Amino acid sequence: MTNPRVAVVILNWNGRSFLEKFLPSVLENSPGWAELVIADNASTDDSIAFLSAWYPELRLIQLDKNLGYAGGYNAALEKIKADYYVLLNSDIEVPPNWIEPVIHYMEAHPQVAAAQPKILSWQQRTHFEYAGASGGFLDVLAYPFCRGRVFGRLEEDCGQYNETVNVLWATGACLFVRASAFGEVGGFDARFFAHMEEIDLCWRLQNKGWEIAVVPAAEVYHVGGGTLPKSSPFKTFLNFRNSLWLLAKNLPARYFYPLLPVRLGLDIVAATKFLLSGHFADAWAVCKAHLAFFIHFREMRRHRIATTESLPAGIYKGSIAFSHFIRRKATYLDLNQARFSRKK
Repeated sequence: MTNPRVAVVILNWNGRSFLEKFLPSVLENSPGWAELVIADNASTDDSIAFLSAWYPELRLIQLDKNLGYAGGYNAALEKIKADYYVLLNSDIEVPPNWIEPVIHYMEAHPQVAAAQPKILSWQQRTHFEYAGASGGFLDVLAYPFCRGRVFGRLEEDCGQYNETVNVLWATGACLFVRASAFGEVGGFDARFFAHMEEIDLCWRLQNKGWEIAVVPAAEVYHVGGGTLPKSSPFKTFLNFRNSLWLLAKNLPARYFYPLLPVRLGLDIVAATKFLLSGHFADAWAVCKAHLAFFIHFREMRRHRIATTESLPAGIYKGSIAFSHFIRRKATYLDLNQARFSRKK
């Protein structure tokens, strides 16, 4: 059987130290039929000089400015011919056999547009990592959570999420995506810049009839926070703004309008908590996120014209915050599985 064309694409921005540390594992443990491409988002460190000196044989795509994760990958993937793209963060170490199980699953299941491996912590390899764990979901207020991670609680990997299943979203930290499906929906929404653009992509793919999966037979080890640390107010801004955009773009009207005041109220609670704890820049970031949301509100809602009025598979029809913090549902397995939306 002929292997499909696979392009492993690492989008780099000032990540010279990560490239030096983790690129060897990608080269050593990727199959010979997978091409490795570095796309550089106008780095200002010595990333280009490092790559030219140590990896001159690698294909390098240099972008003129920092377009963020969404715009950077859109621009780079336009220049790459492949059947599958593997979008890999620069702060990920890969072991042997990290590509093959996912590609083989997608080849055997042509309805799957995007998938991810199991994401484990590089620092604590026995535990899941925040960005994706073993497959992602959302509640109706656009709070993301995963098999293996609910809010900041990271579970130990004891094999409890080793089953290959369909999910709502696959993480952008290590995203396998069918090139034809990516093109069909127009790629990432570049307005998101970074954070939650992969959730928006997966939601739109589901609206087109595709499925999203996690294939835990493959696993990788993620550092996390490589480009924007968790303490960054810009990261706070992106997370709050983009989650509201996600709702406006994709949530059916019968859910969106009743839930919007609830979501905005919870954001105000979060901003107040930032203020009381002395994180003034983060509190201001939430305010700026709301301003950006309302400025682009009509533009985002117009997207609803082109999408289905049903929920995609993998929406938790409740509040994950209420379930976790009030009802003490600590893990994904503790949640009532009957409350998840299913494929129509």
